[in-house]
Order: sequence, then structure tokens, then C-alpha cells
Amino acid sequence: MKTNFSLLFYLKKSKNYQNGPVAIYMRITVDGKRSEITTGRSCEPEKWIVATGRINGKKEDARSLNAYLTDLQMKVYEAHRQLTLGDKLITAEAIRDRFQGKEEKQTTLIGVFTEHNRKMEVLVGTEYTKGTAQRYRTSLKHTEDFLQWKYSVSDVELKKVNHEFITEYDFYLRSVRKCNNNSAVKYMKNFGKIIRICVSNEWMSFNPFLNYKNKVKPVERVCLNEEEIEKIARKPMVSERLEQVRDIFLFCCFTGLSYIDVKQLRETDIVLGIDGEYWFRSKDRRPMFPPVYHYCQGRPH
Repeated sequence: MKTNFSLLFYLKKSKNYQNGPVAIYMRITVDGKRSEITTGRSCEPEKWIVATGRINGKKEDARSLNAYLTDLQMKVYEAHRQLTLGDKLITAEAIRDRFQGKEEKQTTLIGVFTEHNRKMEVLVGTEYTKGTAQRYRTSLKHTEDFLQWKYSVSDVELKKVNHEFITEYDFYLRSVRKCNNNSAVKYMKNFGKIIRICVSNEWMSFNPFLNYKNKVKPVERVCLNEEEIEKIARKPMVSERLEQVRDIFLFCCFTGLSYIDVKQLRETDIVLGIDGEYWFRSKDRRPMFPPVYHYCQGRPH
């Protein structure tokens, strides 16, 4: 990606400056964003030429200082060239760090995904459910497998994640993983959250999902009729565990409660209503659905 890069030497006076030599700074600018570095040199303001960013004079000290600044300039341009040849993300900070010999901190896709999941695990029970955390673990595993399948790598730099990457990942989920449309869309939605985190933190300069279009297709859910429910209720089970699973399923069918609601159900949540019927009471203390106690009679509670 083409960037606008410039370098400027300038004098930076302190707040309490009155007279004497002023520090010479170097400003690196990439696409309007700056990073400043001190050169470790100074000069008298009246000797400084703003237009050239050099000191005026032909004496040895002036020539030595100008040569030093020119050497710094060449090193900065070399740092920019190395980043360009390495197909790295060009920023003012990246050029500054390369110029100063600092080791680059690589922000990678799997690294960000793993850290996101780690934080999510910590918040399970307060902000997230175990099911949500499990879905993101599965999504991370699919992403790792996709990188091996497509690129034969275990991780990738964020700048490599573009529109082609997104469409290939979608294809992988549908073809190799055999996900149906809605499952593929949900995994892509999870992946999209990771990308939004990267964009928000400016680790990526654009969102590769901008031109990606996909949506969940309506699914027609087939309801069990009374005869089918009765067959399930009378079906002999080979173990007590399966009988309990069957009973919980039927309990959900009759009451309309989801599995998680039944799992979290406590005896104190069942109250006797003014109509003489037993009712479920929600967390905000409001009555919900009356349990079908006729089903419960004669069966394990």
C-alpha cells in the first residue's frame, strides 16, 4: 500500500527557553501521523536554516553537524526502504523503531484471537456464558486449521488478512468443514469480531469485511406432534442417565423452557399461584409459565 512519507529536521525550544542553543529534533511523518526523535545535537537559532533543515556556515563545526544530520537522514530513509522491501506496515512509529534498532512487535491474527479468548474465559459467568466461550474456542480452531490448509502456516500478520482471505475462509468452512450456511455465517461473525478489534486498535488500516456479504437463512423448525411426544415418553431407555435426558427434553417441550433455563432452575423458582397452579418465577420475580405438572406426576422429578 502506497504511503506519504517525509522527514524534517527542526529546532524544538523548551517552554522556559530564553537564549542559547536549541535542541535539534527529527520528525518522521507517514500519512499525516508523526513521530519525533531527538538528534542529540543543538545549535543557535539564528544559524538555523528552516528551509533546508541545516545549520548555516562553512566552518568545521557547521560542516560536521550538517554531515551528521545527513547521515541520520540516510539511515531513516534506509529504515523506510527495508520496511517497504519486507512488505511491512509502514507507519511513523515503525520507521522510528527500525531506525533506532528496536525489535518490532509483531501483532498477528492468532495472537489477537488467542488473547481475546483468554479474556473471555476470565469473564465467563459474569459477561459471557460457557457456550459463548466454547464457540469462540471452536472458531479459533477453525481459523488455525484454515491457515494450515490454505497457507501451510500456524499464524499470519494482520496485513495479510484481506478480502481474498475472508472469502477463502468462508469457502473453507463450507467445503472442507462441511458447515451449512448458518453455521458458516456464525463462524465468520465470530471472526469478524476479532477483525474489528484489530481495526479499532489501528493494527489494521482497513476492515476486509467491508465488501463481504452473507446472511443467515431462515430455518423452518418442525414441531413434534402429540403422538410423537408420547412415543418418546414411552420409549424404553437402556440406562438411568438416558431416562433423565429424555425427561429433561420432554420437560422442555411441555413448558417451553430452554435447556439452559431448566439447567438453572431451582426448587425456589417454582411457586404456587393465586389460581392454585404451580408457576415458574423468573429472576426478576415475575411469574413465567405454569409447569405441566400432569407430566411430572409419576415420573422422576
